[in-house]
Amino acid sequence: MTVSGWAMIALYVVLVLALAKPAGLVMHRLYDPTPLPLERDLLRAAGVDSGREQSWVSYAIALLTFNVGGILLLFAILKLQGVLPFNPMHVGGLDNWLAFNTAVSFVTNTNWQNYAGESTMSYFTQMAGLTVQNFLSAATGIAVAFAFIRGFARSSVATIGNFWVDVTRVTLWLLLPACALLTLFYVATGVPQTFAASVQATTLEGAQQTIALGPVASQLAIKMLGTNGGGFFNANSAHPFENPTALANFVQMLSIFVLGAGLTLTFGKAVGRFRQGWALLAAMMVIFIAGVAVVYWAEATGNPIQHALGLAGGNMEGKEVRFGIAATALFVAVTTAASCGAVNAMHDSLMPLGGLVALFNIQLGEIVVGGVGSGFYGMLIYAILAVFIAGLMVGRTPEYVGKKIEAREMKLSVIAIVIPPLFILGLTAIASILPQGLAGPMAKGPHGFSEILYAFTSAAGNNGSAFGGLTGNTPFYNGMLALAMFFGRFGVIVPALAIAGGLAAKRRLPESVGSFPTTGLLWVGLLVAVILIVGGLTFLPSLALGPIADQFAVAAGHTI
Repeated sequence: MTVSGWAMIALYVVLVLALAKPAGLVMHRLYDPTPLPLERDLLRAAGVDSGREQSWVSYAIALLTFNVGGILLLFAILKLQGVLPFNPMHVGGLDNWLAFNTAVSFVTNTNWQNYAGESTMSYFTQMAGLTVQNFLSAATGIAVAFAFIRGFARSSVATIGNFWVDVTRVTLWLLLPACALLTLFYVATGVPQTFAASVQATTLEGAQQTIALGPVASQLAIKMLGTNGGGFFNANSAHPFENPTALANFVQMLSIFVLGAGLTLTFGKAVGRFRQGWALLAAMMVIFIAGVAVVYWAEATGNPIQHALGLAGGNMEGKEVRFGIAATALFVAVTTAASCGAVNAMHDSLMPLGGLVALFNIQLGEIVVGGVGSGFYGMLIYAILAVFIAGLMVGRTPEYVGKKIEAREMKLSVIAIVIPPLFILGLTAIASILPQGLAGPMAKGPHGFSEILYAFTSAAGNNGSAFGGLTGNTPFYNGMLALAMFFGRFGVIVPALAIAGGLAAKRRLPESVGSFPTTGLLWVGLLVAVILIVGGLTFLPSLALGPIADQFAVAAGHTI
């Protein structure tokens, strides 16, 4: 570990905190459900009554209809790309299982990739299929966050906004302008943006090498800002055309966190007290900084097996020398704390404790800072659980920002918290005993189990990164991972919208002497403790069988 490494991490945290409030205020302007003239015209053309707000049930139906339609459309594009335009490399359509997995993956904001993008996808698919869904899945997450915020901010109303207005507004006025600027920046740093076909180059050794090109910068911008993570290239942000410089690497990390952090302040503004938002952001950053520190320490300490052979230094296996250990550790923690599957190093080559942090970040529900929208409403669900526990300790009906938390909210919160572990652990168990599942991991023993556990953790957590040793492009894994991605996304969204609808119908109460304060250090500590305890109790047994056992094996000098 170096002073410059810690300085870069500190600078990153400072910039995230500095950008959170401006981003939050911008999104608060979009939070107003009243449609603007352009939005009204577009929605009228689509047959949508933009002036009518929706109950949580109508909101959920509209959201599910929109996203299921997106899955069907993207599946069709993937199957038909061989006859669609902008296909200079003449790639054919995908097989049914891979097309299904990919369609579900991008619509759910997961971007799990069982394929090599540069050799499997046409430019039309990359742009009209994958990039479009990057925008729409991110907009869907922010729309749900807005609906959840309205649940707390409103009083005695039956509606939580209009899904069609929310998703249109977020796309038009937030994601598109921001991505246009980011695209120009990435092009300036050396990221390609072209319709030219791949080119052949002769290496210094005289061999022929195919260099893939394409409209990379535009997809890169939204994959990071929208916490999607799917790469144009198979190597993702470890590829020099997706991540050419240290500055580009740093800006990518900032763009991953900026909207998720900003939503906490949007919440604070909406409920009339910024300190409520700062408290949520503080809890997020405490867990994030602890995760970064562990990954950085584990990778900088290095591999004891290599040390025994006289090879001193940190673990550089699977890392880009352009970035080094510090920038890699920060990238790992940022992308797994957010629901962003981008990687600038191979996670399968991390030290076991580094891989454990990546796993645990996702298993917590990626609420630190989390995916755009999804991380925020996930954190609010944990806040509801924490305030309920606090209410039990002091013997009062729990309240949060003026809303009583009662049996209905607790039941729905527990459902939302339980669904991802159900699919993570349940499907991991199935894959660990069936021949089709055991055929996937390249490694044996604890690390092989970690590869399976990471795959289903990433899928159900809608992250999209992977321990690369798993062969996932099989009918078994394509189907099982798609199942985990779908229910990991919408199995949390529907209960979250139900909570929002119930809270909006309640009268907002003023704070009293007996109200538990939810803005101070005590509250931040309680919230962090609840998150870690729930996550620890749920996933510690599986982590003990995987990365923890792997760490003991490495410490004892055993290879995998």
